[in-house]
Amino acid sequence: MPRIARLLIPLSIAALLAGPPSTAAAGSGPSLYLRLRHENVDDAALARRAEATTYRLRLGHLFEISPRWSGFLEAEHTGHLFGERYNSTANGAAGFPTVADPDNTELNQAWARLRQGPLAATLGRQRLNLGNQRFVGAVGWRQNEQTFDALDLQFAFDGPSLRYVYLDRVNRVFGAEHPNPLLARWDLDTHVVEATTTLGPGRLAILGLWLDNRSLPDASHRNLGLRYEGSLSIGEAPALDFVAEFAQQRPHADGLGGNRANFTSAELGTRLAAGQFRIGLERLGGDGRYAFQTPLATLHAFNGWADRFLTTPPHGLRDLWLGWNRGFGSVMASLRLHRFEADQGGARYGDELDASLGWKVDAQWNVLFKVAHYRSEGFASDVDKAWVSVEYAF
Repeated sequence: MPRIARLLIPLSIAALLAGPPSTAAAGSGPSLYLRLRHENVDDAALARRAEATTYRLRLGHLFEISPRWSGFLEAEHTGHLFGERYNSTANGAAGFPTVADPDNTELNQAWARLRQGPLAATLGRQRLNLGNQRFVGAVGWRQNEQTFDALDLQFAFDGPSLRYVYLDRVNRVFGAEHPNPLLARWDLDTHVVEATTTLGPGRLAILGLWLDNRSLPDASHRNLGLRYEGSLSIGEAPALDFVAEFAQQRPHADGLGGNRANFTSAELGTRLAAGQFRIGLERLGGDGRYAFQTPLATLHAFNGWADRFLTTPPHGLRDLWLGWNRGFGSVMASLRLHRFEADQGGARYGDELDASLGWKVDAQWNVLFKVAHYRSEGFASDVDKAWVSVEYAF
């Protein structure tokens, strides 16, 4: 039994003894989430096209035990319909392109929470999204999301905030039932500290992440970084949004001595004619042997939806991108164009065009159409992906 699970049991008992149940607590009660999705993948490296119709079902219950104590239990099941013409990574269908959504049933979340003054303390299996999820995230795009057995301490003051997270295990998107235990989960001994404060026209975040991966000790490393984002307005001109970020990755615990690389990211954006335009450059350094890695991140949100760069190539990655999005009532349209190159040597990796159309039907129903079109210039192979999904939640 993981250490966090052993701690959760006495904490849950303490929560139950802390006071009588609150019969009118806001937000308490059951929850349900269902997503049905069809994914089509045409990979030039394989003769056959993947056709995957998969679903995610979550059933949960929030227990508001007292004004200070609460708890949450959630089960998750992922499955498929209409055959398995895709490589789920667990079904042995290696002749098809990968759609990493294996069938799986697991306890997705089980946590107890204490709120006391500026402190919110959560212990147990939980969803964690830190900042923009570049270093730690739940990977909500995949049918089986990533959760953590963790202790999360958050202190919120008037302006500044401080967060400390201890990670004991990461339950990966491939599911607890995966035949490869390294795809199912990693045992960790990891510490994360994040401090944020308002500074000038923006907000400054300072991050420290000491990743000790007990399952893959050679990959352990520590990250120290800064992120500053905000908005500037000059006269009648549209506001200019900006982001600047830097992080340094170095060996930690039993990590290899060569685990050394830097990360930088910069973005500018503005709103014109009811649409928002952004330009950005993200650089993940590499020296030909090792490149900057963020294995606990929501990686699908970065470096293209085709997922060609979930592991940064040894020579690193430069991702120059242009983005546009606009709302049309309950419909949101989005476009993004990427230009990928090696950080060391400047070799061209390829281009990608991503587009999506989301329709928020009402408070419970959502529909999404999404495509990714990657054209290689020597890295991996050409690939086209398309998704149609329907979501329901209450």
